[in-house]
This record gives sequence, C-alpha cells and structure tokens, in this order.
Amino acid sequence: MKKLIMILIASWVSSAAATQNPIASVASPEETLGVNVYLSSNGEPSYNVVYKGKDLVADSRLGFELKNQPALTSGFKVVAAKKSRFDETWEQPWGEERFIRNHYNQLRITLREVFGAKRKLDVVFRVYDDGVGFRYEFPEQDSLTTIEILHELTQFNMTADHTAWWTPGQAGNQYEYLYQKTPISKMGLVHTPVTLQTNEGLFVALHEAALHNYSTMNVTGGADGKINATLVPTSKHQPIAVKLTAPAVTPWRTLQVEESAANLVTNYLTLNLNEPNKLGDVSWIKPAKYVGVWWELHLEKTSWKSGPTHGATTANTKKYIDFAAKHGFAGVLVEGWNLGWDGEWWKPGGGNNFNFYTPTPDFDVKELSRYAAEKGVYIIGHHETGAAIENYESQLDDAFKFLNQNGMKAVKTGYVETGEELVNGLYHHGQYYVNHAQRVIDIAAQYKVAVVAHETVKDTGERRTYPNIISREVARGQEYDAWSVDGGNPPNHTAIIPFTRLLSGPMDFTPGAFELTLPSRPKNQVNTTLAKQLALYVVIYSPVQMASDLPEHYEQHLDAFQFIKDVAVDWETTRALGGEIGEYAAIARKDRHSDNWFIGALTNEKARSLQLKLDFLDTGKKYTARIYQDGKTAHYATNPGSYEIREIEVTRGDELVLPLSPGGGAAISLIAK
Repeated sequence: MKKLIMILIASWVSSAAATQNPIASVASPEETLGVNVYLSSNGEPSYNVVYKGKDLVADSRLGFELKNQPALTSGFKVVAAKKSRFDETWEQPWGEERFIRNHYNQLRITLREVFGAKRKLDVVFRVYDDGVGFRYEFPEQDSLTTIEILHELTQFNMTADHTAWWTPGQAGNQYEYLYQKTPISKMGLVHTPVTLQTNEGLFVALHEAALHNYSTMNVTGGADGKINATLVPTSKHQPIAVKLTAPAVTPWRTLQVEESAANLVTNYLTLNLNEPNKLGDVSWIKPAKYVGVWWELHLEKTSWKSGPTHGATTANTKKYIDFAAKHGFAGVLVEGWNLGWDGEWWKPGGGNNFNFYTPTPDFDVKELSRYAAEKGVYIIGHHETGAAIENYESQLDDAFKFLNQNGMKAVKTGYVETGEELVNGLYHHGQYYVNHAQRVIDIAAQYKVAVVAHETVKDTGERRTYPNIISREVARGQEYDAWSVDGGNPPNHTAIIPFTRLLSGPMDFTPGAFELTLPSRPKNQVNTTLAKQLALYVVIYSPVQMASDLPEHYEQHLDAFQFIKDVAVDWETTRALGGEIGEYAAIARKDRHSDNWFIGALTNEKARSLQLKLDFLDTGKKYTARIYQDGKTAHYATNPGSYEIREIEVTRGDELVLPLSPGGGAAISLIAK
C-alpha cells in the first residue's frame, strides 16, 4: 500500500522536485491538481501548482514587505505541516446553482523565523479538483501585533507567456473597460479575474475570494508569464496598502482551472472559499425582474436633475409602476428622486450635496409607495454618492431606514468618479473603500434591503456570507451603448464577459434594449440583434434582471417581450453548452421553481450555426420549445431588429440547430408539459 501511495503522489508532484524537494505537498481529492511548498536554503517560502503531472504554476514566491519592520520573506523554518479533508454540499438561498459541493484537501504550513523577533506566519492551501485557493494567516503573537503591509509579494508564475484577457487596473473608469487579449507579458497592471489560456489549451482564471478588511488585489504581468500580486495602496501619498491587527487573515488567492472555457462558467471555487451565510433567515431576499426610469435618462429624454425635464416625478414613476404591474415585474428603479442632483455631482466634492432621505418636491414618495404596494410592486431606491463616502456614511442609518419605511426592498448604489481617487483622496478599491462597502452591506441587512452595487469593489464571493449583496455592475454594461464615444460595446464584449467578469459573480448588465438604432443618439447604437438582447437574460447571470428599454418599445414587440416576462432569475442548476472566449457562448439554466429550462446563445460579429444537444432535460418529460432567433437578414449593424419566433416539441436528447447572425443570438424557453 505504501508503494501505491508513492506512485500516486508521483503523478502530480512537480518536475521541479528533481532539483528541490518540497517541504510539504497536497493533492486534490481526485489528484487532478497538486500544490508543492518549498523552503529555500535561506528560508524563503514558495509554492508551485501541478495539473495532471505537469507544472501549471512554476515556483512562485510568498511573503510581504512591511513598514518599519523586516520583510516577511526569508529566514523561516517549518514548525508544522498539517493536512485535512473537507466535503460538504451546501444550498444557496438564491443563485445560479442551488446545491454546491465544497470538496477539498487542505494543507496548513506554519512558519516561524529562526532569528530576530521569531515572527509566525501560516499559509493555508485548499486544493480542489477544479482549482486552488491559498491565503496567509497572522496568528496572535507578541512579536507581530500591528501589521502594516506595503507590498504583498505573492507570485503566480505561469510556465509560459500564455494568452490573457484583461482590463486595466487603477484606471480612471475603474472596471468599466473593454477587454484586451494579449500575452501575459503585455498586459501590465490589470484587474482580476484575469482569464488565461495556456499553450496546452488549459483555461485558468486568476482572482481572489473573501475580500474583507484588505486592499483589492490587482496583478501585474511580466516577462515569460510571470505574474505579481499588486495591492491597491491607500493613496498617492500613503504607500501602506493594508493595516491589520493580529490575529488576521488575507483574502484567498484563487486559480480556477478547467479544460474548456465553457466549464469555467460553472466553477464555484470563489463561492466555496467564502464563509457560510451570517445573516440567518434571508427569505426576505427575493430574486426579481424590474423596470425603471433609467434608459430614458441615458437617452436624454429626461434628466436626473430637477426641473421641466426631470425623470423622477410622481407621474412618470406611476407610468412605470403601471407597466410593471401589467406585465408581472416586481420592481421599479427610480434614479434622481432625491436632493443633490442639480449640481455637478460627478466632479470631486459634488457628491457631498446628496441627501439620501429627502425627495425632490415633485417626487411624492409616500403616495408612490402606497400606489406601488397597491399594484403589487415595490420601488427600488437609488443612492448615487459621487464617491463622497463620508457624506454617505454620515447618512447610512437614516438612508436605509427611509428605504425600509417606504417599502423599498432593494437599492442601487453608485460611486461615479472622474479618476481613481475618492473625494477624500484615498484610492477607490483600497482597504478603506473595501471596509466602506462592507458597512453598506451590513446596515442594509439590518433594514432588510438588498444591494445592487455599481462602481463598487469587485465581487469575490461575499454573497455566500452576505446574501443581501445580490448583484453588482463592476464591468462595462449596456449603458455604454447609449453614449460612449466609441459607439458602444462591440459584439464580442458579451462573448467575453461570461468567461472573465462573470466568474466573480452576478452582473447588473441591464439588457433588454428593443430600440437598437437609438434615433436620439445618432452616433451610437446597441451593437446586437434583438434576439441577442433576449439571450443576455440567460447568458449574463444576475438574480435581479432589468428590462431596460422604454415601455412603449416593448408594447411594439409584445411577442418578443414575452421571453423577458417568462425567463426565470433564480436557478436550480446551470449547464454551459459551449463557448469560446470572445467568439460565442451558449448556456442553459433550469428554473428553481418549476421544471422549465431556458437557453441563451450569442455570437460576436461573426455569423455561425450552433448545434445544441438537449441531453440536460429531464427524462420522460416533453417540452414546448419557443425559439426566439435572428431573422434571415438580421445583422447587428444593418438590420438589428429582425427576429423570428417558432415553436416545436422536444424531449431529452433532441438536437436544436440555431442560426446566429452577425452580432446575434437566440433565446429559448423550454416549458415542461
């Protein structure tokens, strides 16, 4: 038996072991992935990751540079190396997958300096069959109580200069950029998730999980596939990135590993590395679809500021409430309802004028709350801060009490700014801002309000622990189609984000545009077909989905609008049917509250035909497949509004052929008989 164990270990231990023996190793439950930990002759810790016997991550350093203390990089000895196993299946209260298995083998390395202060540092690795997570832990100790981190020195040294999809880090528009595709060596400072395709065809998503009381981790690409962790500093003038008091832990550094891009869609590593729900009963959090006073603002049909063009009036809001009630939508988003919008709120300091519990005179919140409740609808509040965090925090309790008292079950928050600095001069997405975002989540939970956060810190799976942080933007959404100087999102954008941004969590993309040529915006248009807009409701996951267009545009296409009315937002399970990054995506999801399935498929600027096998359907059931597809002459640039609808009966194992036009897509409702 001992000989057999040694043979199995040899299948995943790094080839680097020929020159340096690991101090400890751990393999995933099925021994697909393995981690080796090393300690050099100078006591410098490092690790590598092996996939099916081949190096995936080459030898990569661990450690920190600290303020006013020697670096935690060398001079260590191993005090203990403890292994453990864990296997559970847990249930999401809402989500893209109801039951998720959390199955890993863990290795905890306890390090202590040989000389000097003899400080202690633990490194914990959790190895799954589809990924690796590791973090640092600072035990309680007299020699290290206050920890001021200048730089986290973690590396992720890939074995070659692989292909990467990324957006720039610490740039003026935060996360709201189009994705670039380059070798690692050309990507510079970038946000995570960053998705890699190795020269062998393996897909790796590099990210972090459980980001609490710490600075956001960006990464920097270097020569030969080397990648370095790069923490967002406090400010331009304050180099400290993180200040902690021991005992303390860092976020998990994560590597999701799959043999196809499509499989990344259903990789739940980041969720598993977060702690279970801390809010208790969360039955008050309801996934839902909504409409609202939003798209008309971006099209400049109405305005956020008060006056004759004000959009957030009592009369206009009632129009949306009536439309929502008529078509079965739960919420109505209203922006510009509160005091503070009349000045230049987007400029530094302008957000200090916002008041989050005082409506404008033409917005009768009591009457609207009554009217909405009478219609079975609720108003979704909106808190734009202009990145003036102190002003917002001074009103948090009153603001969320106001939402609660007026039946507003959800709020959209915003932190628009013109650079990477907050109004107080601190960096957006540094430790200060991360802690602010948590305070908003905490007080929202006290008042039973769900949060949809825009311009916020990226998702790292916190929704498992705090299920009221229900969705985020944190990418370039559909609003850019209305006014971006580059003419809007290109067709490949929505074929990239399922394999990049969406790996971090739900996205409030705001799909559903039916008027695609935007007559009021002649330099812009929505660069999709109408059928692709329907497909986005399945491909881009969020438990809150907006039907973003104006009611009158939906009234002109009630047959196509039916899909938006029918599609679910809370799912029993998800199946990735196929996809290539930037090329196409096809995803099927089963409604959590019925036997119905829904499929979304979309392409980039290239026309293609997809053949989908319905082998995921329930055995013995018949389904009516209502297929919303591109018309024969549909084209995102020249004929975006052309679509066809057809119905057929299908069962498990049948195949569908979907013709996708340039910039097009298809949406399918599979209604169980």
